[in-house]
Amino acid sequence: MRVYVGIDLGSTTTKAVVLDEESNVIGRGITNSRSSYDVAAGVVREEALVRTRFTLTRELASRVVGDDGTGQALESEFLPSLERNFRLRQHLEQLDGLHGAMNRIADLPRHRQWSSALKSQLDAIAAQMHENALTHFSSGAKRKSDFFRDLAAADYMHLAEQAADPKGITFEALCGVFDSAILTVENMRFEGAFERHVSAALERTLDDAPPVLAVVADRLREAVEEARLTNLVEEGTVGTGYGRQRLPFPKEQIRSEILCHGLGAHVMFPDTRTVLDIGGQDTKAIQLDGEGLVTSFQMNDRCAAGCGRYLGYIADEMNLGVHELGPLAEQSTKRLKINSTCTVFAGAELRERLSLGQDRNDILAGLHRAIILRAMSLLARSGGIANEFTFTGGVARNPAAVSALRELVGENYGERTLNTSPDSIYTGALGAALFALRAAERKAA
Repeated sequence: MRVYVGIDLGSTTTKAVVLDEESNVIGRGITNSRSSYDVAAGVVREEALVRTRFTLTRELASRVVGDDGTGQALESEFLPSLERNFRLRQHLEQLDGLHGAMNRIADLPRHRQWSSALKSQLDAIAAQMHENALTHFSSGAKRKSDFFRDLAAADYMHLAEQAADPKGITFEALCGVFDSAILTVENMRFEGAFERHVSAALERTLDDAPPVLAVVADRLREAVEEARLTNLVEEGTVGTGYGRQRLPFPKEQIRSEILCHGLGAHVMFPDTRTVLDIGGQDTKAIQLDGEGLVTSFQMNDRCAAGCGRYLGYIADEMNLGVHELGPLAEQSTKRLKINSTCTVFAGAELRERLSLGQDRNDILAGLHRAIILRAMSLLARSGGIANEFTFTGGVARNPAAVSALRELVGENYGERTLNTSPDSIYTGALGAALFALRAAERKAA
């Protein structure tokens, strides 16, 4: 099966999209951007190919069910359970890698005087993390993050606090081991994960499957096996994003993120004429023609003010998750004016306002409006806002940012159609994959 891959290497996350020959999105992947861009590209590519095989599984399995209730059970129970059990196996494999890395660190000379005791504690922590994984990936469980590092760190730090001894192996020492080991695991490439784990995940899924699926169990096994063995031939790969120059691709396989975000937005929303992308490190205002070609743009890439990194800093200051900021800002009852969106000074202003008794939600609402005001300046310099207008990037999934943008666009330009999508963070990767497909088509012509 021929596929086409686009990779968007951002400052905070790296995204990948896989297309088939008909331009259909059949796989997506996302991971934390790492210090090694080669590894980030490899990890996210593998994740997108895993999703591709799940797409194939869904298509193949749907052919073996009927209208007797098996079709509904397939979508509501079998496929979610299969992926959940697969993710559990994948997570356990990474935990084993983490455990091995921690034990190797415990053998280093600096730990020699208490290496045996340290290993004993690490073994106990690792065993409990395995137990916790069963809970994380149980039916109905809600995980705070799908990134391995986030889940592993939360579990490890909690267990390390319990195991630490101020007179022996301290919490700081245990944290130091984890910090070194997690970097090792993040630089491991667990390629072929679907092929390696899906069979075991399938048997666990069938053991718990509803009786209505028992009559087609063998055919479901055949469908999953076919998806596992399908040869995915990458006919083209294109990279883009903030770190695109560091991607391990030839120069001709690198495209500007402006072009990729423009094309991706055009394909997602064909009538798009203006695009605003707020990523982790930069903001882009892009004007398009009817074919999705860029006619002008403005980009703020000199600092992270008003970008995802800024929101991450605010979240850290408030001891919140980034995903919590938008919903809290939506609960505000009073709009506050924020004087600075500079990341360097944000913490000081935030602490000062909180010390004055100002409401946290009102402060967050003001911060979101200040971020969008910066973006509005870029939009004006790029040529204004035409109808339709598309908001992309990770910040486009923040409800308070979307609300502030809608309000400010209305104040300055009147009514406009504002497009957003749950998949907006993949816009650049989608554009890159489309460039890969088009290049392959030209080569074959």
